[in-house]
Amino acid sequence: MKSYEDLKKMIADMEEDFRKFYEKGNKSAGTRVRKHMADLKRKAQDIRVEVQGMKTGEAETENKPATE
Repeated sequence: MKSYEDLKKMIADMEEDFRKFYEKGNKSAGTRVRKHMADLKRKAQDIRVEVQGMKTGEAETENKPATE
């Protein structure tokens, strides 16, 4: 669940720059929004890899024959 909490924090941290850009037209905030979105994309990819690894690990465990 740490990954989920990290995502929530990232989104919360973006809010001020989103407001500055969309409501006030602050171009510097727009640059920061783009950076935040790139960071979010990287984090999402990391989570996807983590989830797939966990699923693959479970599948390998399920397919292994029981040893005595």
